[in-house]
Amino acid sequence: MSPSPTQSTPELSQAEAALVEHYPRLVRLAYLVLPAAPGRHRRVLAAHAVVQRALPRGKGGAKGDSVPKQRGEEDAGYAYLRLRVLRAALDAARPGWLRRVPRLLPHVVGLRLSPRSAEAGDVALEQELAGLPAAARAAFALRRLDGLAEDAAQELLRAAGVSESRARAGVRAADELPPADGLADPCVLQARPTDLLRRRQYARTALLGGVALAVAAGAVMFLPDGWGPDGAAAPPYSENASARAALDPQGLRRMPEGVWQRATRTDFSVWPARGSALDDAGLLRRALAVWARPGDDVAVSATPGTQTGPAPGPAQLLFAGEAGGASVVLLYDGLRLVRYAEPVGADSGGAALDFARVDGADVLGASAVVIGRSDGNTRYLMAPWVTETVRRDLLVPDGRATEVGVDAHGVTEALRTPVAAPEGNGAACTEVPVLEVGAQGGDLPFMLADLGELVPALLTHGEPGEGQRVAADEEARERWTRLACNLSTANGGGVRSVNAWQFAEQTLPDGAGTAQWVCTRAETWRGAGSRTLAQFVAPAVRAGEPASVTASAEDAPACGAREPRVLSGVLWRSPEDAWYLVAAGSEQVSAIVAEGGVTGRGAGNTVALAAEEGARAELTGELDGGGELRMLG
Repeated sequence: MSPSPTQSTPELSQAEAALVEHYPRLVRLAYLVLPAAPGRHRRVLAAHAVVQRALPRGKGGAKGDSVPKQRGEEDAGYAYLRLRVLRAALDAARPGWLRRVPRLLPHVVGLRLSPRSAEAGDVALEQELAGLPAAARAAFALRRLDGLAEDAAQELLRAAGVSESRARAGVRAADELPPADGLADPCVLQARPTDLLRRRQYARTALLGGVALAVAAGAVMFLPDGWGPDGAAAPPYSENASARAALDPQGLRRMPEGVWQRATRTDFSVWPARGSALDDAGLLRRALAVWARPGDDVAVSATPGTQTGPAPGPAQLLFAGEAGGASVVLLYDGLRLVRYAEPVGADSGGAALDFARVDGADVLGASAVVIGRSDGNTRYLMAPWVTETVRRDLLVPDGRATEVGVDAHGVTEALRTPVAAPEGNGAACTEVPVLEVGAQGGDLPFMLADLGELVPALLTHGEPGEGQRVAADEEARERWTRLACNLSTANGGGVRSVNAWQFAEQTLPDGAGTAQWVCTRAETWRGAGSRTLAQFVAPAVRAGEPASVTASAEDAPACGAREPRVLSGVLWRSPEDAWYLVAAGSEQVSAIVAEGGVTGRGAGNTVALAAEEGARAELTGELDGGGELRMLG
C-alpha cells in the first residue's frame, strides 16, 4: 500500500481551539481505547488525563507529528489532537500502565465516578469491547464515532504506532460490532461514596469530599489540584497574555487610606482597599476568573442596564474578606460594582456574582454597599467618610434610632431585613428599616433604603429639581411614614434615589379631614427606566396605614426635574359611605375636567365629584396660561 499524503502540524492556537470545541469527543475516544480492567472510575480519570495532556508543551507545537490527510477533514487542529490522544491511549492500554503511574491521574477522595448507566444492549456492547484488543477498540471509535472510512481508520492506527496487520484485524473486528448510539459518555458522570462510614471518623477529609462532589457535579476540570486556581470559573477559551494579565491579582488597583480626603472627587474611586483577605491571592484570583468567565453553577445577577462582561482594564479592589459566612470580594471598574461571594466552607454551596451600575456616584450615592445577605440579615460596607450610622424604622418617625456597629474594615453588624410586602398588600408591611448616615463635613444625616440591590437608594423629599432635600430631619421622616410600604414597588430596578413630593393638599367631603397628594419618583443609575407613583394620603384610620397608589408610570417625565407637573385621581369612600372621585394636580393646574363614568369640572388644582362605586373616568388638567395635562398613567 502506498503511503498516504500527510498534512502539516497545525498552529498551537488551532489545537487549543480544537481541544475546547471537541473535548467530549476526544475523552470518549480515550475512554473506549483504554482497558476496562482497572474499573470505570480510574478509566474515566485516565481518559480525561490523556486528553488534557494532548497539547504539546512549549509554544511551537510538536515536531514530527504529521497527520494522515483525511478526505473532507476540515479541522486540522482536531485531527492533530485525535492522533495524539490515540497514541497516548494505546500506550496507556499496555498491561499495568494505570498501576505504574497513578500520580498522573487526578485525585478524587471518597467518591467513585462513573458514566451514567446505559441501556442493557449498550452494557453488553461495552462488555464485548472490553474483550477486544486495544487496536480493535480504537478502530471501533474511529469508525463508529468519527465516521472514518475503513482505509482512513487503518491509516490513522498505523500513524499511532499499530502494526499494519493489527490495524487491519482491528478494523474487521470493529465492523462486526453493533452500533454505538447509547454508549456511556465519560463527560456525563454519576458519583457514589466509597468508604463513607470510615470517612465520618476523619473530619479533615470533609474539604476534600466537597471538592470531589464539585468535580462530579458538572463542568469537571479533572486537574490534580481539584477545583483549580480559577474556582467556579468556566474553562478558559484562550491563554493569551491579556487573558492571563486579567486574572493576575497583582494587577488590581488599590487606594491607600486617606486618599479621599485629598481627592477632587468623592466616590467609589477613592475608597481604600479594606478587609482581612487583601493578601489572599487565591481568593482574588478566583474572583477575577469568575468575573471573566462565570461557570454554569455561578449565580449571576445584574441591575437593569448593567453589562456583565469582564472589566476593560485593571479593576479597583475595594474589599476582600468574610461577611456572613461568605468570602467576599468587592471590585469597581469605574462604571460598575462587582461583588463576588463564595461560601467559607468548601461544601456549603456555589459562588455568586452580582453587578450594579454606579457611574456618576457622588459622596451620598457612594456611602454604602451591601456586602452580604444571609439568614434574613444584611451587612453593609460603609464609605471611609461615614462618621455615624444608625438604623430607623420609617413606619415610626418619632421612634428611637438604633446605633449600628461598624468594625475596623467598615463592615456593619448584621441588620435584620424584613421580607418586602407584596405589591399592593400594605397590610403585610410591618417594618421598613433605613440607614441614617452622617458623613464628615455634612450638616444633617441622610437616609438610605435597601431595595434589594448592591447599592441602597437615597431617599429625598421636596419639589423636583432645586427644591429636593436630602436631610433626614423630622419633616423627612414624617413625609415618608405613610409612603414607606410602597417603596418595595421599586425593588430590583437599579434605583439610585427616590424622591417624595407633596404636590397638592385637598379638603375632603363629608368632613373627612385633609388629604395629601404625593408623587414619588425612583430615578435609576442608568438614567432611563424611572418609576413614578401618585399616592393619595387620606387621614389614617389606623396607625401606619400606607398611602393608596392611584397611578404609576414607567419612564415618564412627570414629577421629575424636566417635567414636574402631574395630575391624578381616585375613587374614595367617605365616612358617610358616599363615593367620590377625588383628584388633584400640581400648582400649575387651574381646573380639572372629568369625563367618562364621572363627569364634571372643578376650578383649581383639586376636585371632588360625586360618583358610583366602580366608576371609571378620564381626567384632564387645564394649565395656567393655556394647554392641557393628561392624568398620570
